Amino acid sequence: MRGLANHLKIAGALAALVAGITSGTANATAILSAHVPAAVAQHRAAMTGVPDPNAPMRLDVALPMRNPSDLKTLIQNLYDPASPLYRHYLSVAEFTRRFGPTESDYNTALKFFRGSGLNIVTTTPNRYLIAVEGRVSDIERVFHVRLNLYQHPKEARSFIAPDREPTLDLKVPVLHVHGLSNYTLPYPKYIAPSANTPARAGTGSGPGGNFIGSDFRVAYYGKTKLTGKGQSLGLMELEGYIPSDVPFYFSTVGQPLNVAVNGISVDGTQVDCGHCNDAEQVLDIDYAISMAPGMDQVQVYVGSDPVLIENRMATDNTSKQLSTSWGYDEDFVTEDALYQEMAAQGQSYLTASGDFSSLIDSGPWPEEDANITGVGGTDLLTNGPAGPYQSETGWDDSAGGPSVDTSITIEPYQKPFINKKNDGSKTLRNVPDIAANADFDMYVCHNAHCSGGWAGTSFSSPMWAGFIALANEQAVKQSKPTVGFLNPTLYELSQDKKTFKSIFHDVVGGVSGDFTAVKNYDLVTGLGSPKGQKMIDALTQ
Repeated sequence: MRGLANHLKIAGALAALVAGITSGTANATAILSAHVPAAVAQHRAAMTGVPDPNAPMRLDVALPMRNPSDLKTLIQNLYDPASPLYRHYLSVAEFTRRFGPTESDYNTALKFFRGSGLNIVTTTPNRYLIAVEGRVSDIERVFHVRLNLYQHPKEARSFIAPDREPTLDLKVPVLHVHGLSNYTLPYPKYIAPSANTPARAGTGSGPGGNFIGSDFRVAYYGKTKLTGKGQSLGLMELEGYIPSDVPFYFSTVGQPLNVAVNGISVDGTQVDCGHCNDAEQVLDIDYAISMAPGMDQVQVYVGSDPVLIENRMATDNTSKQLSTSWGYDEDFVTEDALYQEMAAQGQSYLTASGDFSSLIDSGPWPEEDANITGVGGTDLLTNGPAGPYQSETGWDDSAGGPSVDTSITIEPYQKPFINKKNDGSKTLRNVPDIAANADFDMYVCHNAHCSGGWAGTSFSSPMWAGFIALANEQAVKQSKPTVGFLNPTLYELSQDKKTFKSIFHDVVGGVSGDFTAVKNYDLVTGLGSPKGQKMIDALTQ
C-alpha cells in the first residue's frame, strides 16, 4: 500500500504528459498508471509488425478504490489486538460500500464501454473491474493507441504492446487497463527434475526417499486432531489442469482423497485442459490437501489474467486461505488494492517467493508486494519416512531480498527484524516472510505420470495455505474469526523471543544468492517454518 501514492503520482504524470502530446482526442482523459513496457518506451524492442485488426482482444479495466487512507488505517486496526476493531472483518458488501468505486462511476463506465462498441464480458460485485472485449481495431479506437508487435529483447518471441499511454473519452477516473501488453508471460514457480538438477536423497515416504504431501503434515503439524474440516482453500492458476491427475496422485501414494476439488473458470478458460503441462496446478492441489485432508473443498480458480482471478477470489470470499505459485508481470496499482480487500475481509493470501536465489531473477511479482505473504524455501530432514521434524536449513535456490520496486517500502512490523546479520533493507520491503521445504526431493504426479526430484517454493506456499486451514478450523471451533492477513500477526508474535521459539522452526544455515539463513529473521527463509499446534494456538488466541 505504501508504494501506491508514488506509483500513481509518477505513472499519472507520465500518462498525462503522453496523452497531451499524442492523443488525437481533445477531451481524452489520462489513465492513472503506465502501460507501455520499458523496452518499448526506451526503444529497446524493434517493431516487427502489427496485429490482425480483426483479432479479438480482451481487457480488464480497473477503477480506483476510494478512501485509501481510511482503508490503510482500518487494516492496521483489524490486526492490532489492542484495537476494538481487532479481527472485525468486513463483508464484500461492506468493503464495496466503504472503499469500492461508486455505483454511479461504475455505471457511467459501463455505459461508456457499451456505447463505444466493446462488449462487456464481466462485471464484479466490488465494482472494481470491467472486462471488455472487442477487435484490435476497436481497442485502438477506444483507447487512442496503436497496438504493435515487437521483438522481445530477451526471449525468442514477439509481444504486443501499445505505442503510447492509453486515454479514454470518459470523465470517470480509470486506474489501469490490464491486457494491453503481453511483454511478460506468466510462469509457474517450480523446478522440474533434470540432469542439471539431480534429485537429492530425502527422508520422505515416497519412492526413492522423495517427500509426499503427507510427510509435511507430520513434520509441520505432527498431530491428527485438526484436518481443515469446514474450510475452503482457494488456488490461483493461470492454466487449466487435468482433473484425473489429482485422484491419480492420491491413489499412487496410497492415501484417500476426501476433499472436493472444484474448478472455477473466471474468463472462459477451460478448467479441464484435456492435455497440458499441469504440474504446477496439481501439485498446488495435492500438497494443500495433504496438509489439511479434511477440508470441505479446494477451489481452483482458472483464468488467463491474475487480476481477474484475484478479484474473483476476493469477491467470492468463500476461501479464507488462498495461494498462488505463479509469477507474472507486476501490476502493483491494481493488485495491491485487491490484497488489501482480502486483508479487510479476513483472507490469508500466500505466494511462492521464487526459485532462483534472488527476486530479480525469480520474478519478483507478486511476492514483493507488502500486502501478500511471501513463502521461501528450506531443505527439510525428517526422522525417517513419515517421521517427525528433525532439522532444516535454508534452500540454496530460495528467492529473497529487498523489493526490486523501490517504491514498495518496509512495513513497521518488519523493521525490528532487520539487522547486519541478515543484510535486510531498513527502507524497502523484505522477502520472504516465512518458509517451508522446497528442495529437490518432492514427488509429483501430472499427465498420468509420477516422478521425484521436483523442487520449488511452488510447494511451500500451498503447504502453508493448508496449514492455515488447520488454524482456521480451530478458530471456527472456538467461535473466533479467521486469522486473516498473516504478516502483521506473525511479525508481532515473533517480537517476543520466547513466543518466536515456540511457534517457528528458526531455520539457520544455508546460503541462497547473497543471503544466509541466520538466527531469527533472514532473507532466505523469513521467520521460518511452522511449529505445529503451538503456531496454531498463537494464531487463534
